[in-house]
Amino acid sequence: MMTQTTESPSAVQHDGRFRRVLGVPSLTLFGLVYMVPLTVFTTYGIVTQMTGGRVPVAYLITLVAMVFTARSYARMSAAYPFAGSAYVYAQRSFGPGIGFLSGWSLMLDYLFLPMINYLVIGIYLEAAFPGVPAWVFIVATIVLVTVLNIIGIVSVARANFVIIAVQAIFIVVFVALSIASLGGAKVDPVAPLVGDGTIEGVGVLFAGAATLCLSFLGFDAVSTLAQEAKEPKRDVPRAIMITTIAAGVIFFGLSYLSQLAFPSNAFTDVDSAALDVMTSVGGQFLGVFFTAAYVGGAAGSALTSQASVARIIYAMGRDGVLPRRVFGTLSERFGTPVIATLVVSVVSLLAIVIDLGLLAQMISFGALIAFSVVNLAVIKHFFIDGRERTGVQVLRNLVLPLIGFGLTVWLWTSLAPSTFLVGLAWLAVGVVLLAIVTRGFRRPTPMLDLQE
Repeated sequence: MMTQTTESPSAVQHDGRFRRVLGVPSLTLFGLVYMVPLTVFTTYGIVTQMTGGRVPVAYLITLVAMVFTARSYARMSAAYPFAGSAYVYAQRSFGPGIGFLSGWSLMLDYLFLPMINYLVIGIYLEAAFPGVPAWVFIVATIVLVTVLNIIGIVSVARANFVIIAVQAIFIVVFVALSIASLGGAKVDPVAPLVGDGTIEGVGVLFAGAATLCLSFLGFDAVSTLAQEAKEPKRDVPRAIMITTIAAGVIFFGLSYLSQLAFPSNAFTDVDSAALDVMTSVGGQFLGVFFTAAYVGGAAGSALTSQASVARIIYAMGRDGVLPRRVFGTLSERFGTPVIATLVVSVVSLLAIVIDLGLLAQMISFGALIAFSVVNLAVIKHFFIDGRERTGVQVLRNLVLPLIGFGLTVWLWTSLAPSTFLVGLAWLAVGVVLLAIVTRGFRRPTPMLDLQE
C-alpha cells in the first residue's frame, strides 16, 4: 500500500518539510476512511424522515453534484499541489482575502467533522453500554486519536488499512444477510426510490441531499495531503475522483438495501436509527457487529479528519494569517503540526453537548461554500487567467465547473434556516479576524508561500 522511507521523522523534518510517502492507493484509502463507508448510517434516520424514505435518491443527487465538484478539486490540486485545499485554490485564483474566507469556511466543516465522529461514537457506545455515559467514550476517543495524529502520517495510514478492512467485511455480511432476509418476503424494488408517502415533493430531496454532503468530504480531504504525496500532480487528482465515485456507489447501495430491508421511518431513536435496521436484518449479532465496525470507522474518520484540519490550520499559520510561531511550525521530533492538532482536540470536546442534526448541517454549510468557490476557481484559473478557451477547453474550463457551482449553490440554499445563522456568524468572525490581521484592511492579506 505504501513505501516506507528509511529516514527517521526527525531526520527529514529539520527543514520544515513533510515527507512524500503517499501514493494513489494510500491517498484513496485516506479519502475512503475519512468519508467512512458506513457514514451512510450517521444521518440515516434523520434523512429518512426528512425525505419520506427516499435516502438513495438524495444520495444520487448529492453524488451528481459532488462528481462535478470533485473534478474541479482534481484540476486545482494538479495546478497547486500544496497543503491547504480550497484555501490555496481560492487564494491563488481570487486573491488572499477571498482565499482566507474560503479557508475559514472550509475550516468550519473540518473542525466539525472530527466532532461528529466523536459524537456518534458516544451515541452508539452508550447504546451498547447503557451504564457508561456518552461523554466518557467521547473524551477517551479524542485522547487516542490525538496521540496517533501527533505520532505522524505513517501511523494514520497504517491504521486506515485495518479500519477499512473491518468495514468491508461488515458490508459483505450486511449485504448477504439483507438479501437472505428479503428472500421470502414480498419486496417492492422501487420503494426506496418513490418513498413511503409520508412526505412528498422534490424540495425535501434537495434538503436531504444538502445534509448528505458531509458524507462526501473525503475527496477534498485528499487534497490536503498534496505535500505528502509522491507524485502530487498525478496521484492526488486520481485519488480524488476514485474516492468520490467509489463512495457514492457504496452510499447509494447501502441506503437502498437498508430501506428495502427496513421500509419504515419509525425508529427507536432517530440518531441511532441504524440499530433498528441491523437488528431487523440480522438480530443481535448484526447489531453488535455493526456497532463495532461503525465505531471503528468513525474513529478512523476522526483520525483522518483531525489530520486534515490540522494541516489547514498549519497552512494558514505558515503564511501569517494565524500566528505563525504558534500554528505555522512542525514538530522536529514527529514532523506533524502538534499545536494545531491539540487545538482541534479541544474544539472537539463540544461533541459532548451539541445536537447531531445541527452538527451535520453545519458541516455541509461550510463544505458547500468551499465547494462553490473551488468550482469558480477552475473558471478563473484556466478559462480567464490561463486563456484556455479553444474547442473542448470551453467544456472543461467553463461549462463543467459552472454546472458544479450551480448544483452546490442549489444544495446550499436547501439547508435549514438555523444553519445559516450559525454559519454566517462563523463567517463574520472570519471577517473580523481578517480585519485584525490587515490592520483594518489597510495592509495586504499575507499570501501563502508555495515553497515547501
